[in-house]
Formats: sequence, C-alpha cells, structure tokens
Amino acid sequence: MAVDPKPIPENANNGEEELDEEDEEEIQPELPNTRTRESRARIEREKLENLFRRIQTERVPLRVHDVIIKGNAKTKDSLIEAETALLKDVSSMQELLEASKDVNFGLQALQVFDSVRITLDSGPPELPGTANVIIEVVETKSPLSGEVGAYTKGEARSSTVEGSVKYKNIFGYGDIWDASLAYGGDHMAEVSSGVYLPRFRGLAPMTARVFLLSQDWLKFSSFKERTLGFSLGLVSSRNHDLVYNLSWRTLSDPSQTASRSIRRKLGHGLLSSLKYTFKIDRRNSHLRPTHGYAFVSTTQIGGLAPDSRSIRFLRQEFDLRYALPLGVLHSALNLGISGGLIFPWGTGFLNMPSPLPERFFLGGNLSPICTLGGPMALYGFRTRGLGPTDTRRQLQSNPTDDNADPGRDYIGGDLAVTAFADFSFDFPSKWCQSKGIHGHMFASAGNIDKLTENAYQNFSLQKFVESFRTSVGVGVIIPTNLFRLELNYCYMLRKFDYDHGKSGFRVSFSTPS
Repeated sequence: MAVDPKPIPENANNGEEELDEEDEEEIQPELPNTRTRESRARIEREKLENLFRRIQTERVPLRVHDVIIKGNAKTKDSLIEAETALLKDVSSMQELLEASKDVNFGLQALQVFDSVRITLDSGPPELPGTANVIIEVVETKSPLSGEVGAYTKGEARSSTVEGSVKYKNIFGYGDIWDASLAYGGDHMAEVSSGVYLPRFRGLAPMTARVFLLSQDWLKFSSFKERTLGFSLGLVSSRNHDLVYNLSWRTLSDPSQTASRSIRRKLGHGLLSSLKYTFKIDRRNSHLRPTHGYAFVSTTQIGGLAPDSRSIRFLRQEFDLRYALPLGVLHSALNLGISGGLIFPWGTGFLNMPSPLPERFFLGGNLSPICTLGGPMALYGFRTRGLGPTDTRRQLQSNPTDDNADPGRDYIGGDLAVTAFADFSFDFPSKWCQSKGIHGHMFASAGNIDKLTENAYQNFSLQKFVESFRTSVGVGVIIPTNLFRLELNYCYMLRKFDYDHGKSGFRVSFSTPS
C-alpha cells in the first residue's frame, strides 16, 4: 500500500521571514512614490520649457474664456471691463501676453489703484485651448492727494509755482476731480478746477475745466490779458487730442502807453475755438533724447460762435524732431525745425489783423529740446525779444522828457520758423555720468514776420531767410526727475536793432511740454 510522503515541515523562522518580507513590502513602495514625484516634476518642467520654446518660435493658438475681476469694492465693473475688452480679441498666447501688459498699463494709468495683478489660468477642461484671466486690483487707500512744483512752460517769462489738490474715484467711474492754482513772475496767475473721466459713456476719455487766467504783458507788449472760460476735452488718446474752448477775454492797458497796433486790439472778445493736436513721440527720453523722432501738428480754428465779437482765425503749427546717436561718450545729435502760420477768416480777411494773443512770439528762457509743440524757443533771446515792433505812446506828464525813447511793443507775427541743432555728450567723469550731468553744444536760428493787413504783398522769402536771427553756445545740463537745468553761454551771431538778446551766460529750467 502506497503511502503519501509527509509534507516537509515548515521552517520555524518562515513566519518571521514572511513578516520581514511583508514589512519590506510595506516600506518599499515609498521609493517608487518618490521617483514618481520627481518624474512628474521633471515632466512638468519639460512641458513648461517646451511651452516657452513654442512661444518664442511659433504661434500658440489660445483664446480667452473668461475675465474675472477681484478687489474692486468701489470702482465699477464696467470701467475695468472697458479697459480689458481687448483681451477678448486675442487668438494666441503671444497676443494674450502683450494684451495683458497693455491692460496692466491702462489700469495703472487710471490712478485709482495702488496695485494691479494679472494672472493667467487654464480654461475649463472641456474647452481646450482656452484661458481665464484673473485681474486683482487694490483700490487706493488715500483718494485725496496734492502736489506742488515749479515749472517753466512755453512762452512763459519765468518759472511758475503750481499747486493742485485731487480727489479720486468719488463715484467709482475713475473720475478725478481737481483744483489748481498757479502763480508766476510778472503777475501771472491762474485758478482752475476740473474733472477727468477715463470712460465717458463707455467711449473716449473726457476732460472738463473752468478757469480764470490773468497775464501781465505790460513789460513786453503794453497790455494785460484776463480770461474766464471753459474747456472740454472731446478726444484724448496717445496720438490724438481734440479740445473745445469757450472763454470771454479782456485786453487792457493800465499804463496808457500802448502803441497804436496794441490799442486797436484792446477790449473784449469771445473765443470759441476747436483745437486738434496730432502727436507722435518715439524718442527714448524727453529730457535727453539720444535716438528716435517726434512730430506734432496742431490745428486751431476760432470763431465758432454766431457773435460779432467772436474772434475768427485759423492757426497751424508743426514741430519735427530727430535724435541721432553717435556712439561715442553717449553722444547724440538732436535736430529740430518748427513753424507756424495764423490768419483771420471772414469777409475781407486780407485786410484784417490777426488776434493779438494768438500770434507767434519767439524767445524766452526755454530749452528747444523740451519745448515740443511749435515755434517758441530761441537761445539767447529774452521772452518776446524779437520780431515786429511798434513805438509806444509817450505820456506828456513830464514835458522835459519829450526826447526820451518811449520804448517799443513787440506785437508778434503771423509767420514763425525756428530750427536748432544740439550736440550732447557725456563728461569723462564717472561721477557726472552716474548723475546724468552732461555737456552740449548748440546752434539755433529763427525768424518771425507779419502777413496780415495786406503785409503779405511785401513778403519776400529771400528777405525772410536772410533776416534769421542766429546764436550758438555751449553749456552744462543737469537733468532731474522734474526738470532740465541748463547752464549755458550764448553767443549772438545775428540780431537786429530792436531785438532783446545779447551774448552771455544763461540759466534755464525747462520741463517737457
């Protein structure tokens, strides 16, 4: 009878070995998990690198599924949505990144947010190739702000001290309300108040201001100007600006010494005008441009009111600048030419004079580099220091002074042309280079003439060019965050008897216009 062999007895340690193996099996899975996390991170990193590589080398299709706005407790959603509308039009990752930069810049420019953060997130899983844009804003904690500064503006006789108070976002539409006061030398004062709306009825920005302006031109042209008015900014963008102005203006002569040309223009007048400005500025700096170009064209038409006292005129200005880098000591050559023309319009306009304050006046303590907008600055000449003049009336209060020179009034011109060349360069000193202090050599030329009241019949282009006033000089420039300080020596190459200009040292403070 066969007997089945007994099974081999199990080792007494087999259970312990099995337990150890089970323990090892419980411990071992942690290593594969670690490797899995590392591999996943490596895969994600490779995907990210591939994405950046694709963005740089090829177009990545992508569209925006949703724009999510957070943090605006007071500011209306419609204002932010209007600024972010361009995000909906993108069709690639590259366009989305560029549009996000523009949106960030536009929201910061509203001046009602302390910070703006834009996050790009993936869209819903069921919609591949989409992204969500999350915009987080932090509204300004202090809506009330103020500032005080000293400035020098075009056709100004001296620097002005200006102060303003602003209150931001009262109604949540990005509205900025302000009140300002400016006072300068020779009794110039201006008080104004206004409001700025970045999106008026969802369209272009709008600005409205009321102002009271008083200017004293007795020293140069024997009259005072006082204007009370209202201005409305209809279009305001990077390249275009359209402004309507309605004001009541009074010209007076308290000294009673004004020339005949000035006395004919004294009295009241209604200014109803539309002013359009087209501007392109591709220079790398407004205070010290070393490459790029700029162009400004300004057209103004006055007399848009059905009133006999309405001032009627057509005024055109242009200004062209070009900066050429030379590559040595951060040097650059700046070239500029500007011109302007004004004419009255209406029946018999050829026999009529142009309005006095709208005429062109050259000279002043200004830098041509900073005064972009039209013919104004000319090195070496004082404010309103050249051009057509007329003899002032002499008072008879002192008979012994019958032979004394009563002086002359600068009455401005209808045609003006200026040009300049400026060569700037760094000093060898590293300290000066670190502070931005540099030198320059310059040459400027310009002229102004009368065309109205049939004076155009005697106008000669050859005589106009031959009578250009010219000056050259050298100087040191100290740029700051607020203005450009110039210490110059000017040498007059050509000037005429009644011009107010002479060789010598000049100090000027200029801000970009």
